[in-house]
Amino acid sequence: MHRRVITFSKNAFLPLTTVCQNRCGYCCFRTPVEEGCVMPPDEAIRTLEASAALGCTEALFTFGERPGAVPGFSEMLGRLGYADILDYVYDLSLAAIEHGLLPHTNAGILTYEELGWLREVNASMGLMLETTADIPAHRNSPGKDPAVRIEMIENAGRLSIPFTTGILLGIGETADDREESLRVIADLHQRYGHIQEVIVQNFCPKPGTAMERAAVPGPDEIGAAIGLAREILPPDVAVQIPPNLADASRLIGCGVNDLGGVSPLTIDYVNPEHPWPQIDELRRIAGNAELRERLCIYPQYIEKGWYSPLLEPLIRQLAERITAPGQGTGA
Repeated sequence: MHRRVITFSKNAFLPLTTVCQNRCGYCCFRTPVEEGCVMPPDEAIRTLEASAALGCTEALFTFGERPGAVPGFSEMLGRLGYADILDYVYDLSLAAIEHGLLPHTNAGILTYEELGWLREVNASMGLMLETTADIPAHRNSPGKDPAVRIEMIENAGRLSIPFTTGILLGIGETADDREESLRVIADLHQRYGHIQEVIVQNFCPKPGTAMERAAVPGPDEIGAAIGLAREILPPDVAVQIPPNLADASRLIGCGVNDLGGVSPLTIDYVNPEHPWPQIDELRRIAGNAELRERLCIYPQYIEKGWYSPLLEPLIRQLAERITAPGQGTGA
């Protein structure tokens, strides 16, 4: 029998802005337009340089959805010489590539044209579906309309973008809603073949948010959702859990085969109270399984050539590096 494999990616987390048009009832990431709400270019470059020196392979660019729709943001961004946040992430993606990191962008809702443009400088991209249900927590969040999110994931498939999505547990959805969400993701993958991983993420209450006293999913509930994901999703789609948000060692046996991106330098800015586990802890979580480092673009998409020519030399170089003897687990 083959030894079970659990994968992970070493990344740098760069939150380019905390301004967002959505007002989700569980989010502490979003802030108003104010000084410091945009990461300056010099800070971003320092983060890229330091992360590359620590052996990271992925630059995770995350920011609030459509911040330009929030009054005052465009003026703030204009101080950096940019009219649109997508122009900024494009240039920083080029900088990441120059420093030896593969860009992966989570930008919220993007159009087909925007996805195609960012594909030129991104090895993979992502958008959490979260849920197909209409829930109170998303009442003031136009970008969380399930139909809008499904359309974007579908557009990513049309463009052959290796894609990450997922569900969020405990935000007001039911067990039936979770099943429906997973079946929608499975159907999208069966049509386009682009979903490389699905995150099963548990909601964590944040002080000062509308849902700060909401009930949280317990380990059995999370484990059942993981098992459901493994049952519904095709075998070539990885089931991922964030190892800093739940007892991953207890959940690993439910069908998990990926532990996501972890950083030796930057924090989880969406869940800042939950530090990333480091490599030794990931080995403990993996137990008897083989812990194997991966890139943000999975091997099957490298083989298919689902990347722009600009990215090919770096993808080949990093793929060779992480598979070299003694390098596969960040040793």
